[in-house]
Amino acid sequence: MDLALFDFDGTITQRELFVEFVASVMPPSRMRAGRLRVLPTWLGYKLGLVSGSTIRAQVARLGFRDLPQAQLEEAGRRFAEQVIPTALRPEAMARIAWHRERGDTVAVVSGAFDVYLRHWCQAQGLDWLCSSLEARDGVLTGRYHGAQCVGAEKPRRVRERYQLSRYAQIHAYGDTREDRELLALAHHRWYRWQPLA
Repeated sequence: MDLALFDFDGTITQRELFVEFVASVMPPSRMRAGRLRVLPTWLGYKLGLVSGSTIRAQVARLGFRDLPQAQLEEAGRRFAEQVIPTALRPEAMARIAWHRERGDTVAVVSGAFDVYLRHWCQAQGLDWLCSSLEARDGVLTGRYHGAQCVGAEKPRRVRERYQLSRYAQIHAYGDTREDRELLALAHHRWYRWQPLA
């Protein structure tokens, strides 16, 4: 039995869903004000001067702070049911099915938020390791709960969850530089659906 590790946004999906989810939850007045506040960070990100983790943390702070946790949970459930199916990449779903038919353990390892990713993964019968948001007394703080599940955090969480020596081979699929460390963990690596040597 093998272990198959899939990034989500841009690997399983045809488009990035992070901003789409934030926009579906964030109050419109906050969205308008937030665009101006995020603009310098976004430009820095596009120029390669600011990390993806930095901009995501800023967006989460602006978008989710002081929102009821129950509201986010319901929004995540709807997003998993209504939006994610419209964004799925057919070759990714075929590859997941291939791994499952072989009896492999299949896990989604992603910086995406658990409030929607876990619902989709549960419906597909897949494991998931992902990012989550902090809440206190049922209200979101706008901060991540623990580290974002990107970069070196991805293989760290994989090693924490799975005893890798139990698997004959490890397969990993990714599409950005934040997946490099996850790909390095594997015997068989695919980057943007192209095999790596």
